[in-house]
Amino acid sequence: MHAAESFSAPITLRGKTIQNRLCLAPMAGLGHIAYRAIAAHYGGYGLLFTGMCSARAVPTENRHKSPVFNWQDEELPTLVCQLFGAAPDDMVIAAERVQEENFFGVDINMGCSVSPIVDRQCGADLMRDVDRACEMVEKVRKAVDLPLFVKFRTGWQNESEPAVAFAKMLEQAGADALTFHPRVAPDRRTKRPRIEDIRLVKEAVSIPVFGNGDVWNVASANAMVERTNCDGLAIGRAAISKPWMFAELSEGFEATPETYKETLFMFLDQIEKWYDPTRAIKLYKKYCMYFAANFSFGNRLFGQLIAGDSMETMRANAERCFGDRIPQISKSLNALMMNR
Repeated sequence: MHAAESFSAPITLRGKTIQNRLCLAPMAGLGHIAYRAIAAHYGGYGLLFTGMCSARAVPTENRHKSPVFNWQDEELPTLVCQLFGAAPDDMVIAAERVQEENFFGVDINMGCSVSPIVDRQCGADLMRDVDRACEMVEKVRKAVDLPLFVKFRTGWQNESEPAVAFAKMLEQAGADALTFHPRVAPDRRTKRPRIEDIRLVKEAVSIPVFGNGDVWNVASANAMVERTNCDGLAIGRAAISKPWMFAELSEGFEATPETYKETLFMFLDQIEKWYDPTRAIKLYKKYCMYFAANFSFGNRLFGQLIAGDSMETMRANAERCFGDRIPQISKSLNALMMNR
């Protein structure tokens, strides 16, 4: 089967079916409810993942007030809640809340390598303590019935063997699927991902492996599947820049210049709908960096879009930049902006 055709094949985990092989990669500060509404408008994905939710906070979070642990009810059949935490028992209680809310699944983050997370013994720090990591997976697996995902990186040394061994341990502990990002934990995207390591991880386990890292378009998506034989793709920054990318891969959707304008104004509407002005400004400006990477003069456009300190000004900026004509669209995403 050609790689492009394989995107449409379903996967079943613990009796639940994912309709295709394309997922939003678990990320921090990007997979929020406003973005997910835009992605849902275009469709074409199998699963979306929430932003990073604290395992300590989730058990008592109010979904109508939390900026991260929130959702629309219609999302739940295709939504996985991403959790981060340091203690296995905290993760269990959080996973039980996730199951009570009827999410499709729960994801344990073992890949985030930013200092505020790692210093709290969360995220990629778990790869330095495999016993604690496996205990976390084992206890969550015993506590809940919903599909259990784990996202992880190459590790803390730039070698493939530890990642392969870790994948085997995660499967043995009870993980149902893995999202693997083949970069060493300290690397903030300064080097290309070691795509061949995805193939090694895939060959080492019998559960589905979603490849993650530098999938920008149809060609790179096909190439990852063909090179690694991974079961599916977890698309991160490119899907933020182009929320229609899932539909592009699975349904042949073709974006027009109007698609870009439509997306920007939908995002303005959604970010104001779900967040207070202070948070809305912050999240909108973060999104604009990825959105502007679509354009030939993206750095300049980014500066024009985010000038000011109110949502009213942001909307005026968008009207000014996209009112009379659409800025020149680049053939490829701006690598400098995407690597920030």
